[in-house]
Amino acid sequence: MIVGGPNARTDYHINQTPEWFYQYKGAMMLKVVDEGKFRDIIIREGDMFLLPGNTPHNPVRFANTVGVVLEQRRPKDSLDRMRWYCASCGEVVHEAAFHCTDLGTQIKAAVQDFKGDNDKRTCGKCGTLADWAPKPGSIKDPNLE
Repeated sequence: MIVGGPNARTDYHINQTPEWFYQYKGAMMLKVVDEGKFRDIIIREGDMFLLPGNTPHNPVRFANTVGVVLEQRRPKDSLDRMRWYCASCGEVVHEAAFHCTDLGTQIKAAVQDFKGDNDKRTCGKCGTLADWAPKPGSIKDPNLE
């Protein structure tokens, strides 16, 4: 799929199959959870990146950027997951699972469900209310460096 920016989400997508990213215009940030640690991967214009399956990831796209993402067809028994983490303590706040048939529609529905339910947004460990969208200015745009 061809994806342009900007976007504003806090969820991490998890699917069993790898994803291939190619950044056609501008740079993007791929937030990942790698061996339990949060890290940001900058994919610059002209760069490619292969994300291993089962890696929680949040693709952050900025204004006037365009990228290509190739995803494999999902096996019939696979589930995609959307996961939200607590910004205060790092615990999983909520996770939604679905068999992927239309990723765009299903992600939107999961985000809307999370956005509208404070119980799902409240961290069970520390009580922090998780944001459904990043706070303005909280993510540094690598295109402005």
